[in-house]
Amino acid sequence: MSAVDLNTGVLTDISSLEMDGDKLVATRPIYEGKVMEKTVCSSKPVMASIRPRFFPKPEQDASKSGTTTKVEVKSDALTTIEGYSASEAAVNLGDAPVIVSGGRGVSNNPSLTPPDGLSEGEAEIWRAHQGFALIGDLANVLGGAVGASRAAVDGGYIPYAHQVGQTGKVVTPDLYIACGISGAIQHLVGMRNAKVIVAINKDADAPIFTQARYGVVGDLFVFVPALTAAFKKKLGK
Repeated sequence: MSAVDLNTGVLTDISSLEMDGDKLVATRPIYEGKVMEKTVCSSKPVMASIRPRFFPKPEQDASKSGTTTKVEVKSDALTTIEGYSASEAAVNLGDAPVIVSGGRGVSNNPSLTPPDGLSEGEAEIWRAHQGFALIGDLANVLGGAVGASRAAVDGGYIPYAHQVGQTGKVVTPDLYIACGISGAIQHLVGMRNAKVIVAINKDADAPIFTQARYGVVGDLFVFVPALTAAFKKKLGK
């Protein structure tokens, strides 16, 4: 909206910025992250948004200070707010240092017996909720956020706000733990730049293992609770 008001362009999803004379040159991924392009904005002022957690946090410089200047808003702005509506609870995936994500596999726990009276689809979602409870326990111990694949969101297991991927949030956490996620390309695009990726999946040939530094071929319903217990003991929680 600000760019429209200023009659200028916007550079989005930036992973690198540099100056070439008086031009701001931005680097950003295209074609699902397969190619990096350099681009410039032909108009000024230049507006740009960067990938969350992609740039290192600068050290605080106590020698610098500043003052706040109040600017009067022009009444002839092109953009106006016409109303407000309720939205999903915010899930701060972009700033989370740790993300534990679940996929369609979280609904495949054969040891669970759904309550009587549920349809097959309702029973699947009930099992998925129990699976995501395990995901949430691990995320809480690590001080992280809960993510999900598109398949899990489309299946009704968890709200869209948790979706990681090309059609969800693109994230760059210090640690990304993928549980029961096969690794479709649209999901990999959203998390492949995590500093450390851990994959837990029963299928040894799942594409997610091509991106993982550490991989566990096994049952997430056995391994995730054991991992949560181990971190609780290690972290004293």
